[in-house]
Amino acid sequence: MKNLKTIAIALFVAAAGISVNAQTKKIDVKASTIKWVGKKVTGEHSGTVNFKDGAVVFKGKKLTGGSFTVDMTSLTATDLTGEYQGKLNGHLKADDFFGTDKFPTSKLVFKTIGAKSADVYTVTADLTIKGITKPVTFDITVNGNTATTAFKVDRTKYDIKYNSGNFFENLGDKTINDDFELAVSLKF
Repeated sequence: MKNLKTIAIALFVAAAGISVNAQTKKIDVKASTIKWVGKKVTGEHSGTVNFKDGAVVFKGKKLTGGSFTVDMTSLTATDLTGEYQGKLNGHLKADDFFGTDKFPTSKLVFKTIGAKSADVYTVTADLTIKGITKPVTFDITVNGNTATTAFKVDRTKYDIKYNSGNFFENLGDKTINDDFELAVSLKF
């Protein structure tokens, strides 16, 4: 009986230690940013999109998880103003691109995380855009209560094929690159 109590106490202490070590930190959605760049033959456009919510998970000081929801309805170009900004924003939110009426959010969920160096991790995550989930891999740097990453996304994997040279011929200077770039800064 005494051994059973000792085992039960040891298991309780071990379980308590595991839950204490794993710490989920919600991101500050107002201070965290996502900047995007989309390129085409004749130039590029850039802008922002906002987080709806998100969190990173640590075990001690080691990054062990993360999950983020992006408010796609907040998608906006920052390189244009007025009528031209309105037209581009409308087109990006339309079904040709992100279809935000039907798909108002996108999601990124960390699946595997490997330490690359002291504060740098290589993450493979599931990215869901327009209801389609595909893996993406990127490096993320954690420094105190911040994390930063930059990576490219192939839009055609998410059924965004508008003016893609890989799907349409004779586009000439109307061709839009398949990859768009994201620069993400997290505050938590």
